[in-house]
Order: sequence, then structure tokens, then C-alpha cells
Amino acid sequence: MKYFHIICTLLFGVAVTLFFGKAYPHHLHYQEQFQLFLFDSSYVWDVVKLPGGVADLLGRFCTQFFLYAWTGAIIIGVLLSLMQILMLRLANWGRLYGLSFLPSCLLWLFLLDENALLGGVWAVLLTLLVSWLYEKLPEGKIRRILLVAIVPVLYWMVGPLCIVFPLLQIRRSELPWNVVTLVLLIVMPIILAHFVPVPASKLWTGIHYHRYPTAIPTLLWGSALSIFALTCIVRSLQRWANASSKHVMPIVLYVLVVACMGTVVWKNCNFKAEKTMRYDFMSCHQQWNRIIETITAEKPNNQIGVTVQNLALAMRGELLTHMFDYNQNGLLGLLPDVERDAISPMPTAEALYQLGMVYAAQRTVFEAQEAILDFQKSARCYKRLAQTNLIIGKYEVARKYLMALQKTFYYCDWANETLQLLGDEEAIARHPEYGRLRKMAYQTDFYFSDHVTPQMLEDLYNSNTENRLAYEYMMAAFALTGDRDSFIKYAPKNR
Repeated sequence: MKYFHIICTLLFGVAVTLFFGKAYPHHLHYQEQFQLFLFDSSYVWDVVKLPGGVADLLGRFCTQFFLYAWTGAIIIGVLLSLMQILMLRLANWGRLYGLSFLPSCLLWLFLLDENALLGGVWAVLLTLLVSWLYEKLPEGKIRRILLVAIVPVLYWMVGPLCIVFPLLQIRRSELPWNVVTLVLLIVMPIILAHFVPVPASKLWTGIHYHRYPTAIPTLLWGSALSIFALTCIVRSLQRWANASSKHVMPIVLYVLVVACMGTVVWKNCNFKAEKTMRYDFMSCHQQWNRIIETITAEKPNNQIGVTVQNLALAMRGELLTHMFDYNQNGLLGLLPDVERDAISPMPTAEALYQLGMVYAAQRTVFEAQEAILDFQKSARCYKRLAQTNLIIGKYEVARKYLMALQKTFYYCDWANETLQLLGDEEAIARHPEYGRLRKMAYQTDFYFSDHVTPQMLEDLYNSNTENRLAYEYMMAAFALTGDRDSFIKYAPKNR
């Protein structure tokens, strides 16, 4: 049975890794692009000075590696497996071994939400780790004093999920000490509400568990509280659970738990959002050939997919010849109106950037970053804002973004290379991307509207008739709006 337990834990970790690496990779990319983890003491202090800050910092540190989906999938697989191993250390499960996977499976369900933060997983894991270490202490006065001392420290490290720690000690500690710890957990949020600059309700539900400030992550809380509930069940059935005979029972229970939780996980997957995130990811990394292969296999039918589809066709010079081979959405399929959220403006911003409408792209990216729900900054947005300011000649502003990216893990090399371009007009002019976009930009002032019109595209093309992308977008706009006269005016035979 010992080897059976090891094999089951390994299989669970492999299943989690394969799921996030193969079926849900772009949810991980989504998480990475909406945070900016800096190796900087002031940044670290700003995070850890709030209740739950240590767990949040660890979550952010791990999330930066989600830039590569398989790395992120391995991290999640290891964390959920470690949680199941710690569950085994808290009780003698015996025949009920399969139940030890339930809290980890609930966290798996929690992470299906693209706005679920990894800090919540770390909060549960750290609470379990402290509980296991506390179990190792010998009985006595020091143990009871530490029980009270650990609670406020753990609350500051992981937030209100630390309530699991005193709950797990109820059966072993004396009642007065348990009452003290629970009263302490009630009093701390009330006192901290007068000193910590966050809504008082978040001190009860957690600050860094979910990207929506008003959301209560019920699955996360369910996972944490199930730890206490399951250990109580196992302890009450300890004699039966530890019976050495009939090893078929643990195997049957394990298979039953795996089948049920696997079905629940699969049915709650948001594969529609995964497809949308895939288009956004490919657009961000300018994978135009991969986009064409994807839309050929399955034609996109949502706004982001159509926007990315048309941009890829235009980048390959095929928009006018093949645009009607795919689904269209009028002008909104070319350059959609910018919404007040963090994700939908990004493909529009990419199209504006590639067209040479650099100022419009910069404003769109900046507003998208400010719309991030938990008020974090974005590595993706910082990189694009550095590029746009470099192109328009605002080098000091670009330097601000590049110096921040120098303190990151994955973007520091790019930031160091780009810093060398600041102020070097000749190098920028020779650059295949920045030099091209600087030439393609508007040469005269004009009235700009949030609704990008064919007239604006026409002005962009006339300011530089070598702007092939602007020409394809302009002609596509005339075709989609039925402006036959303008289309004929700019047709190749009439130019």
C-alpha cells in the first residue's frame, strides 16, 4: 500500500500537469500577462506589508513563470501534489486514503477560473505546512504558547485562511487555548481595519485570493475547510480506516474520487475562453502563420478571434483576397471599439500598433492596464508602452518602463537591449520594426474618434502610401461598409 500511495500521488501530479500544459495553457499565459513581478525590495515590501502578503508574493513569484505554459503546469502540479502529501501527514487515512485528494481537487477546480490567483493556493499550502510542523512539537506549556503566537503571524502570512490551523488543533489542545486563538482571529480583522488601507470585508475573506476585489472564492474556502472536515471524519473512523485487511477498498475509493473529480473538473472547464485567450496570445507574440493555420482549422466566431484573424491575414498580405473566406463582423472585425476591461482591447491595440497608429495603440494599452481588476501592473503592457514611447521619441518615459522591466526575470535581457536604442536615431531608423512604424505614423494632425472609421484609415494611408497594411485595412473597411466609390478610387488599376 505504501507504493500504491506513492504511485497515486505521482499520477495525480502528472494529470494536473498534463491538463494545464495541454488543455489549459493559455489560461496560464493570461495570468502571467496581468502582473509584473519585480526583483526589488520596495516591490516585495509593498506586497508583504498586507495580511496574506507572503502567500501573495509566493503566488506572484510562481506566476511569472507562466509565460511558458509547461513550466506553469509543472509548478501547479507540484503544489497540488505537495498539498495532498501534507494531507496524508495530518491523519491516518487507512481505507479512506482516496479522500486525501479532495482538497487538492477543489483547488484544481478553483484554478479553472482565469481570475483565481495562485496566492490562494499558497495560503492553503502554507497553513497545512505550519499545521504539520506544529504537530511535531512535544506536548507542554511551550506548545500551547506557540499555538497562540503562531495565529497572528500566520494570519499576516496567508490571510484569513489561516483559520484552518486553530481548527485542526481543537482535538489535541486544551479548550481555553482554542478559545483564545479563535477570539484572536476575530479581533485581528476588527483592529486591522483601522490601520490597513483595504476594505474591512477583505480582511475577513482575503485580499489576494481572487482578481475580482468583491468576489469571495468559495472553492478556495471550500478546499481549506474541507481539510478540517476530512481529518475529523478520518479520526472518528480511525479504527475502521486503519484496518489492514481488504486492500481493495482503498483502491476502489481512490478510483471513485478520481472519476468523480475528473468529471467535475472537465465539465467546469471554460474552453471557449481558452480559445479566445489562444488568439490573444498568438497576436501578442506575432505568430501570424500559426494564426492562419488555426483559423483554417476552425473559423473564429467571436470579436477577439475575428480581429486577430484579420490582422494575421493583413500581415501576410492576404486580407483583401481571403477576408470573406472567414467570418466577419463589419468594421468591428477590423478594429473593434475599445471596451473598459483589461483583455479585449489588447488585440485592437496590436492592430493599431502594426498599422502605425502608435499614439492610439499607446492609449489603448495604458487604459487596458489601468483596468486590471486587482490594480496590478502588466509586464505585457509595460513592454508595449516602452516600445510606443520609443517610437514617438519620448525616451525618458520609455526609460521608466524599461528600467522596471530590467528587474524582471524574463524581460530583463530585452529591456537591456532596448535601452541602448534610446536617443540613437540612426539605430531606431535601421530597426526593422521601430523604424518602419515611425515612418508609417500620421504626418499631420487630425480628429481622432474612439470609433476607428474608414476615413481615419484613409488619412493614415495617404500620409504614407507605402503603408501596405493601412491600404489593406482601408480597402477592407470600404468593402465591409459597401463604399463602392471609395473602393474603386483606390483600386490598384486606378492608383
